Amino acid sequence: MNNIKKTLLFFIFLIFASQGYCSEFYNRKEGDYIIEKFKFNDGNTIQNLKIHYVTIGDPKGKPVLVLHGTTGNGDSMLNDSFGHALFDKGMPLDAEKYFIILPDAIGTGQSSKPSDGLKGNFPHYDYTDMVNAQYLLLKKGLNIDHLELIIGNSMGGMNTWQWVTMYPNYMKAAIAMAATPAPMSSRNWIMRKMIINSIKDDPDLNNGFYSKQPEKFQTVYNYYDIATNGGDIAWQNNAYSTQKTEEILANKLKERTTMDANDFLYQWDAARNFDPTKELTKIKAFMLVINSEDDERNPPNTGLMEKALKDVVAAKYYLIPASVKTRGHGTTMNAELWIEELKIFLKELDNYY
Repeated sequence: MNNIKKTLLFFIFLIFASQGYCSEFYNRKEGDYIIEKFKFNDGNTIQNLKIHYVTIGDPKGKPVLVLHGTTGNGDSMLNDSFGHALFDKGMPLDAEKYFIILPDAIGTGQSSKPSDGLKGNFPHYDYTDMVNAQYLLLKKGLNIDHLELIIGNSMGGMNTWQWVTMYPNYMKAAIAMAATPAPMSSRNWIMRKMIINSIKDDPDLNNGFYSKQPEKFQTVYNYYDIATNGGDIAWQNNAYSTQKTEEILANKLKERTTMDANDFLYQWDAARNFDPTKELTKIKAFMLVINSEDDERNPPNTGLMEKALKDVVAAKYYLIPASVKTRGHGTTMNAELWIEELKIFLKELDNYY
């Protein structure tokens, strides 16, 4: 590489650095918290439940809990479109001012899960268990008495609704994204049940004690992803002809998840009893609710969100308009599309209490 190219690359680096973008996150650390004799919602107990977590930022800063979606983990939120857009220097949740905690939910990432050894004997956890374990991590593991903010997407958004109703005094504010505070139902649950049933109906499953990974669910999962993610406009732009559509479909159906079948089954099944509707009046946090107009799993024309928010004391609702930039259920992982609403919300939060 000649000196001119080196100099050019150096100046490009300086430009991005001055804008707050970097490849690494400020003061990033990882850890495990072991919860002894954790009792699940179904009555089962695990002697030592491990909750893995990542933190970035100043431990003395305002604590912010960030919750990931189904099949994800804490690290999956530290990408360019979400993590760097929010947590880099000069961004709304600048890690030099905030302390960001990103746990792996029960059954995901490096937290305790069926594939660790218990297989089909692992307790069938639900979202209540996830939130209770996260609370113990924060309260006893990290000695955090109160959160400035919770922000969650998809499953993390539903976990956020659980948090504000189960522990209403523990947070100042909350942002629930790509989630509806209503019973898990309709096509969202039907499609999830198709994945669940395809795993359970596979003879190779052997009640969770298989010798080889069951394969039957792979195609069903790909159908689910097509039906409930991506957005109508983006799909039409990409699959604009019969030939192109069939090409995309053929490639899509070749995709294979590398996740363990038990882990996969348990994660989707965890939503089975989600329904915070009767608890919404307990919420004390100032809330920002963000969904997208083309979200296939949370269609706005049902009116469920407006009905639910009547029971919430203080909540702002932002519906991202469908456009060439949106991706259906995946839209909210692009912070560019709602970051201005976040800035306004954070300013209002300072005056709310």
